[in-house]
Amino acid sequence: MAKSDYFGLPYIVSVILAIIPVTSWVLGFITRFSDGKIVAGIIRLIFGWNIIWICDIILMIVSKHILRLLPV
Repeated sequence: MAKSDYFGLPYIVSVILAIIPVTSWVLGFITRFSDGKIVAGIIRLIFGWNIIWICDIILMIVSKHILRLLPV
């Protein structure tokens, strides 16, 4: 089974978690903080409930990864 971006969870579990707004918001900034991307985590914390959430759903289905706003 393919792994995806939310802590290596199975793909289908990650898609379901991405669809739920609260879990997508929480797991999005936790994932970015755990990657060591503090600024990206703060941006997700502030803006992760709107456009970023929709982009996360689309990208999780298409590429199995969440949106990377700051690639550094």
